[in-house]
Amino acid sequence: MKDTDRIQHIFRESIQAKTQAMEQLSPAIAAAGHLMAHCLQSDGRILSCGNGGSAGDAQHFSSELLNRFEMERPGLPAIALTTDSSTVTSIANDYRFEEIFARQISALAHPGDVILAISTSGNSANVLRAIEAAHERGASVVALTGRDGGAMALKLGDEDVEIRAPSNITARIQEIHLVVIHCLCDLIDRTLFNNA
Repeated sequence: MKDTDRIQHIFRESIQAKTQAMEQLSPAIAAAGHLMAHCLQSDGRILSCGNGGSAGDAQHFSSELLNRFEMERPGLPAIALTTDSSTVTSIANDYRFEEIFARQISALAHPGDVILAISTSGNSANVLRAIEAAHERGASVVALTGRDGGAMALKLGDEDVEIRAPSNITARIQEIHLVVIHCLCDLIDRTLFNNA
């Protein structure tokens, strides 16, 4: 297969995955956006976490809220739990890697906050512990998953929202997660600042 054919194949695969996601996930994305907007209207915060590419997505989401998305507005309270290397490495060293997000959530989350938990497989041990810690603190969870939802899907409560990318390919799941993050930012902005 020529390089250009392979590139076009990847584009078509991505478009197909996103089209399927658009049809399946719109209600869950809307529910998550309203949950997050209500949290922020109630002086809550959104804490995000994930590993690898999902850590990058957690930071991307946080930066869009703290700075701005597509409109001028005040910064919104969001914390990416992946960015403080001293905290992450000290928790991993003194306890276990599985605790790097849970310990931060136990210290920072308040009832009514939202945890954005991202895992393409739904099985990341430290993200699973983050969900447990969120529930212990009275925080809700928005879970971005893929494949069959993994163990994360089984940990979610009635107040939580799962947005499961309909793909088994990690790259496609990550691409869908990025579009979902932008949809969430748009919903939050329009809900909080009435910008239709």
